[in-house]
Amino acid sequence: MGNNDRMKGDRVEVVVDATDHVREFQIVARRAGRRLETSTGRGIVEVTEVTRTGQVVRTARFMTSRVIAVVEHPADDGDPLPARTSPPSGPRPPRIEPM
Repeated sequence: MGNNDRMKGDRVEVVVDATDHVREFQIVARRAGRRLETSTGRGIVEVTEVTRTGQVVRTARFMTSRVIAVVEHPADDGDPLPARTSPPSGPRPPRIEPM
């Protein structure tokens, strides 16, 4: 991905090498109509939550050298999100809080 390459979605998972273990961060758009944009450049992977008007709400930054994987879960345009029948199993990944 180049500096101008941006992906849009409503959920992004970032897997990071934390030296002695691997950590997974899950960033989710907090409100309807917001989206997440992922970009890379200058050694940083950046996930930004943006409103419909383009205003940045919050940003998560990760060092590219530590990022193992970035998984985009794009928003499904026009279709409402499917209802969950049961909560996800396993440990919950840490939440990314605003800076």
